[in-house]
Amino acid sequence: MSEQFRRNIGKLIFSALFLALYIEPVEALTQDISAVFIPDPTNPMRNEFRNTTPVSGVCQGHMPERCKQLGIFSIRTPGFSANAIAPINAFHADERQGAMWKVPSEWRDVQVTHTRTGEVKTVQVRIAGIGHRWDVRPNTSAWAVPGGSWQGRWQSAPSPCQSSNFLTGNSTMAIFFWIVPEGAGVCSRQPGTDITRFWYSTFEFAYALKTPNPLDMSSGQYTGVLTYTMGPQADFDFGDVVIPGDSELTLNFTLDVMHALKVDIPPGGNRIELVPQGGWQAWLNQGRKPVRLFRDQTFNISASSRFKMQLECQFVAGNTCALRDAGAADLVPLNTSVTLPYGLTDGTGQPVDRRPLRLDGSGTELFQPGLYVDRKPGVLHFEVAREHVEQMLQDGNGKTYSGDITVIWDSEVI
Repeated sequence: MSEQFRRNIGKLIFSALFLALYIEPVEALTQDISAVFIPDPTNPMRNEFRNTTPVSGVCQGHMPERCKQLGIFSIRTPGFSANAIAPINAFHADERQGAMWKVPSEWRDVQVTHTRTGEVKTVQVRIAGIGHRWDVRPNTSAWAVPGGSWQGRWQSAPSPCQSSNFLTGNSTMAIFFWIVPEGAGVCSRQPGTDITRFWYSTFEFAYALKTPNPLDMSSGQYTGVLTYTMGPQADFDFGDVVIPGDSELTLNFTLDVMHALKVDIPPGGNRIELVPQGGWQAWLNQGRKPVRLFRDQTFNISASSRFKMQLECQFVAGNTCALRDAGAADLVPLNTSVTLPYGLTDGTGQPVDRRPLRLDGSGTELFQPGLYVDRKPGVLHFEVAREHVEQMLQDGNGKTYSGDITVIWDSEVI
């Protein structure tokens, strides 16, 4: 008895065609977003991706504990700038004429593709927070209004944004960060004094991610791209006065799925001896022929991924393996089946109880976990049926039937 694991290493090949034409470049920001799924034996019910995007910005350097409390993390994207192309008037009535934000806080679908198999899954993402460093002239007190200090107006977010309670700054600059609820509209601030110059020199955001069930995904890497537009009336809309230097923000997604599929067979479990119920004594002492010959062999399986099971045989009888009499070369079919532990079902969600293993793989082409199964016992059942036992014993002479069977647990399921 042996087990076989098959692993393939995928290669992602990029090609590019360069044209000797002048095209005005589109300025764009890029940000890599990454997450990984590795099954956790200490918490098998938690089947979630873990973010691996490096945290930067305010959650890294200013309020790490507060970010943990809020369940967010920030990403500061380098190279961003935005400048006011006109003065910002005090108490302006049109929010588009000053400091405003409307960000893509609604969920959007992103198609991610397995780099080797081409399998496609859907990720959902939304922007859940926004922040900048801004500079102002003549000074930060321009944002103060009667009954409200400039610090209070930036530490406390305007509706529908929500405060993170973070603000730092001095007389000419500040760094702030606000939480953006799902589906939020415009958040804006109006100064109490005319502002002659205003600009952003950093850009940071928090995002929320909904990933597919990793137990339904193949091992390997999935990649995808989402591009947001930036500017007036775009996805990231900063109004009609503050204009970003970039017209796009591209998020490059990488999801790594690192499944577990391991089968442990106890020592000596690869040598199977078929015996009647209760052993051979009833036949030897009383002449009672065995009804069947069988053996149940336990194994322990750890699985977080889909898999299939197959047979390979030294001797074949129809759609299953066979044992052969070494002396006469007679063949008898050996029925092989499998019982899998709780948490593993077939493609229709049914439990797997004595499911026949066949050479063509029918009936065992897909098993899937409903949760991470960690070292749970399953059983391989081997049996020679009654009519074939009679064939083996018909002349009353001692015979030895043997044969090699390979049972394959294969995670390569398309």
